[in-house]
Amino acid sequence: MSIRRVVPDISSEAIGESLEFYGMLGFEEVMNLGWVVTMASPDNPTAQITLTGPDASASVQPDFSVEVADVDAVHAAVTAAGAEIVHPLRDEPWGVRRFFVRDPNGRIVNVLSHR
Repeated sequence: MSIRRVVPDISSEAIGESLEFYGMLGFEEVMNLGWVVTMASPDNPTAQITLTGPDASASVQPDFSVEVADVDAVHAAVTAAGAEIVHPLRDEPWGVRRFFVRDPNGRIVNVLSHR
């Protein structure tokens, strides 16, 4: 399984203020859907953070995201191992296929691939 990037997801009730704060640290906005904003380093675009308000399609908020080459293969592996899926595998209208799984520490992991 190939991991493309890992991004911390920061739950925010003040995305505008968070944008300003992380902008002061050198991050720039690279994607904004209103309820979710990704910011990246201009010098190292894989150094990213994601700010999230209430998720558009999920009832829980992930703690971090793992982008993989084949989300279906990862879903099959974690399901076969008996891991708890807390948001089903689905295609999202913003261009990703994803699911959420709970890790052994109780953290919610958003596992995704871009379509």
